[in-house]
Amino acid sequence: MSSKRERRGSQRHPLRILVDYSSVDSFFSEMATNINEGGMFLATDAPAELDQLVKLALRLPGLTQPIEVEARVAWMSRGEGGAEPGIGLQFLELSDEVRETINRLVRTLRASSN
Repeated sequence: MSSKRERRGSQRHPLRILVDYSSVDSFFSEMATNINEGGMFLATDAPAELDQLVKLALRLPGLTQPIEVEARVAWMSRGEGGAEPGIGLQFLELSDEVRETINRLVRTLRASSN
């Protein structure tokens, strides 16, 4: 069985930003702890279901307005074995502008970690 890291397309980079997210009947503000071009990990104790669709408002560094995107819950961590509880989110249908903004952030994080 492959690990989460092996299944995702690119390496995640550490990042702590506030993210507002909502599903059909809930609204939360949580901390994202890492990001890559295809998704992010959101540290949360709030219940979620696999494949649940959520709307995100990402408050990225250097931007005055949050970026709004849709994502699906791709995997969950219940915090067992010392892992941080939360949800792995896969971004869905990003506009070219939003995709480039996220990719630029990831490139900056990648360069600063080398």
